[in-house]
Amino acid sequence: MALKEERMQILKMIEAGTITADEGAKLLAALEEGAGKSEQPEPGGKARWMRIRVTDLKTGRAKVNVNLPMGLVNFGMKMGARFAPEMEEIDLDEIMEAIKEGAQGKIIEVEDDEDGERVQIYIE
Repeated sequence: MALKEERMQILKMIEAGTITADEGAKLLAALEEGAGKSEQPEPGGKARWMRIRVTDLKTGRAKVNVNLPMGLVNFGMKMGARFAPEMEEIDLDEIMEAIKEGAQGKIIEVEDDEDGERVQIYIE
């Protein structure tokens, strides 16, 4: 996704009340910080991005599509938890430890049948 589109997505999330203005400002700052960097994993397998996807289960359309630099991973995990109450059952400390040890790929997938949403979090 182009940087301009990511900015617009964040602004739309603020407008819709999905995230606060403060959270949006942090995301925009992180986008600027990562704008000149490659989106490919560093040599040696060190992850650089957290990707959060929220999709509608009925239509399969993306509702939220956020890419965060790993520098904001704690923020990203907390934001992901807001989209899926079922994440309370997930040990975020265990996930953070796995990320520090170099885990990559899909780390979380939660479906919320009540709201008709799927939340997926990837580390790349």
